Amino acid sequence: MNIYLIGYRCTGKTTVGRWVAEQRGWAFVDSDEQIVRTHGMTIQHVVAAQGWEGFRDKEKRVMERICAMDRCVVGTGGGVVIDPDNVSRMQKTGVVFWLKASPETIRQRMKKDHGGPLRPSLTSTGTDREVEEVFAQREPLYRRAAEFEIETDGLSPEAVGQQVNEHIRKREKRK
Repeated sequence: MNIYLIGYRCTGKTTVGRWVAEQRGWAFVDSDEQIVRTHGMTIQHVVAAQGWEGFRDKEKRVMERICAMDRCVVGTGGGVVIDPDNVSRMQKTGVVFWLKASPETIRQRMKKDHGGPLRPSLTSTGTDREVEEVFAQREPLYRRAAEFEIETDGLSPEAVGQQVNEHIRKREKRK
């Protein structure tokens, strides 16, 4: 079984994922980092060279490999839910958590995010409108994919991670 963290950019997937993995003694895997390692270029370069379609194809191949692993906490790319095969694989091989944040919180975190320049723009509308538009498009996809939703606004990564672990403990007791 794996734990998958989905959600928009800057909702805490990597930070929370690393914490949860450490607490559980599991490996942490970042799907975007795996794409960069596998293809030897940044996501920004993949998108520039092959467009979003090329990136999504690479993401799908990486997710196939990740979903074949066991006892991993996985921080996914924000758009992983666009491909129904990714969602199906995650649901079959683990527990999917949607880490949620308000668009305002996301914008604030994006301004502080040191990885930001490596993340290509998703639209040509500018950051503020992009967050609103893309978040609105993806929200139903996140909702359908997730078994659990966790609001991250105003919470530390540890507090979010504790909620993830508590949901897992309760789920394991039911089985």
